Amino acid sequence: MAEQAASPTIPPMPPLTRREFLNYAWLGSLGFLFVVGFGGAAYLFAFPRVKDGAFGSLFLLGNAGSALPKPNDPPIHNPTGKFWLTNVNGAILALYDVCPHLGCLYDWQSNAGRFECPCHGSKFAKDGKAVGGPAPRNLDRIAISFVADNRILETTNGYGDPLVIPGEPNAQVVVDTRKIIPGEPR
Repeated sequence: MAEQAASPTIPPMPPLTRREFLNYAWLGSLGFLFVVGFGGAAYLFAFPRVKDGAFGSLFLLGNAGSALPKPNDPPIHNPTGKFWLTNVNGAILALYDVCPHLGCLYDWQSNAGRFECPCHGSKFAKDGKAVGGPAPRNLDRIAISFVADNRILETTNGYGDPLVIPGEPNAQVVVDTRKIIPGEPR
């Protein structure tokens, strides 16, 4: 008969001291707080809360007959919505009020009849097309819709082309600042 080899015995663990227990409890509670804090922050970033009438929401501007500029009027600036409403030959555009060059805020220059960026000199026509300066593309556009009786009459296409004003007398103008359409490259 072969002799069985003795298996090594594992020595018993010494009992957990009070100091070790408190260290583990302290580290565990810090880890728990980190996970809960990080998870809460991630949740808040994943589901942003945008209030009505703030950038990133819908802007109901009112009746199309009174809320929009006429063809020869200067563009109307909406600083809360961060857009300019401009009328180009009877069609409406909403232009994002941030210059595509370096993110400066441009302004309408009545004497020149165009938009100009005061920082780096980019110049844009009334329809948002770049006509001078270092801007790499035309101005970005924002989606517009005309709504009447809870139905959409007209809405901006995917290219941000100017939107013809409908003949409906009760048409309401809605600017959707959630939909920014990048300008065409120069």
